[in-house]
Amino acid sequence: MNNLNMAVSLLRQRLTIISQATRNYAAKPAASAAGGKKKKLGKLGPVMEKKVIPVETDAQKLVSYVCGSNYMKTGEDVKIKPDAEYPDWLWTLNTDRIVPLDELDPNTKQYWRRLRKMALRRNNQLSMLKKF
Repeated sequence: MNNLNMAVSLLRQRLTIISQATRNYAAKPAASAAGGKKKKLGKLGPVMEKKVIPVETDAQKLVSYVCGSNYMKTGEDVKIKPDAEYPDWLWTLNTDRIVPLDELDPNTKQYWRRLRKMALRRNNQLSMLKKF
């Protein structure tokens, strides 16, 4: 019996230590010692002022350079070359719209990748509709 009493008392001590440790888990932080005032916060934290980024407005520079291409502190932006210096395939790229699946050739990888992507999206949408 003596061992049983010792085991029960040890268990009670451990449970009280655990309950004391978790009791203050979600407690709000105390006010700071200097002044006791809290800094007012917005809904999502302190309000930060927006940085104003300079925008290039010189038309001549916009036409002759790729503005923003220089990410270094020194140097200048990349100068735009004449069209003849660029490869021919660059001018055949589709920049207008995404080609519909019906217009793609079924014997290409692009067709099957697009089909698989569409099927995955459809399955994900259907799985979100399930209620259980």
